[in-house]
Formats: sequence, structure tokens, C-alpha cells
Amino acid sequence: MTEIQENIKKLNSLLPENVKLVAVSKFKPKEMLLEAYDIGFRTFGENYVQELVDKWEALPKDIEWHFIGHLQTNKVKYIAPFVSLIHSVDSFKLLQEINKQAAKNGRVISCLVQIFIAKEDTKTGMEIEEFEKMLTSEEFSALKNIKVIGLMGMSTFTENLDLVREEFKSLKDLFEKIKSHTADNFDLKEISMGMSGDWPLAIEEGSTMVRVGSAIFGARN
Repeated sequence: MTEIQENIKKLNSLLPENVKLVAVSKFKPKEMLLEAYDIGFRTFGENYVQELVDKWEALPKDIEWHFIGHLQTNKVKYIAPFVSLIHSVDSFKLLQEINKQAAKNGRVISCLVQIFIAKEDTKTGMEIEEFEKMLTSEEFSALKNIKVIGLMGMSTFTENLDLVREEFKSLKDLFEKIKSHTADNFDLKEISMGMSGDWPLAIEEGSTMVRVGSAIFGARN
């Protein structure tokens, strides 16, 4: 068994049953993804549209592709035919574009709304008030080709684990507050938070999806 395969098996053995592992495969060659694929692993997260399209074209079609990077509206059309889940929906304008491109492809695309929870400006996301206002708007309920199935958040890059825990907790609190909201295009099930450095903490605070790269594929080159 290769190191990548051992890393995935080890991680999966540590994760609770309700938590999904997303292997962050940006900048990693297709051969590395195939090593994971060969032991039955199917869920990969990519940050860049062109790289995602290239890998989708080259690799087996039963892979579940998650887009986890910052997504520009003019790039949505390239991934709309096949993407399984978009983690990083940080504006209503982007959600509208995903809906438009999903309709063109006869699809309903699952999305996570990225909420701004960090104490640093380098992170993006919707403010909580903005998100709650969007949910109750007629414009949102008119979107028939997307489904918001959860929330995503990125914590502050810091050694202060109390701050990180507080940020994760704020996302879980929001999830609990709004999960009973009913709409055809809204069914909250997932909380995507936690990466290679802080996933155990994220799971303690309620994450159902962790995005792990270096702990699977090794340090970035």
C-alpha cells in the first residue's frame, strides 16, 4: 500500500461515521489521485477551475468533484456540467450564476454558502445578516436549479485554538438557528469546516465535512 493510501485509511479510521473526507488535490498530479481512487476513495476538492476541468476530463467519471476555492462568476460555466458540490458560494450574485448555468445543463447543483467567520480580511464569505436576509427573499426562492445543502467556513490562520474553536462554534450556531428554514432549494445537512491543521477541533464543534490536503498527499511542493 502506498503512503497516500495509508494516509487515507488512517484518516478515515479517525473520522466519525457522519464526517466526510474531501481530499484537497490542487497542484497534485493525476497519478496521486489515482492512488487514492484505487482503494475506493472518490471525493476530491479542487481550488482552480482550469485544473478541475483538466482532471475531470482525464480521470474516471465516478469521481465526486467538489469545488472549494474562490469561484468567479465567469468561470461557473466550465464546471456546471459535472461538479458535485460547490463549497465556496460567497455571494448571492454567484448563486444566481450557478443557478443559470445549472439550468443550461439540466442540473440542480448542490452548494454550500461560505460564511465569513474569521478575524482576518484575507478570508471571504457572506456576513451572517446578509445570508439570513437572502434566505427569506423571493429572489432566493426563485432559484430552482441550485440547492443549498449546508454552510462552509474558514477559520483564522492562527496558533490561538480558542479563537479557532469560537469561529467554528459560530458557524455551528448559525446552522442550528436556520436549519429548520423550509424552501424547495434549501435543505441544510452539511457543515464544511476544518482542514489538515484543525480538523479534529472542527469535528468537535460539529463539522460534517473536512478538507484535507497535506495530511493525505504530503506537504505542498
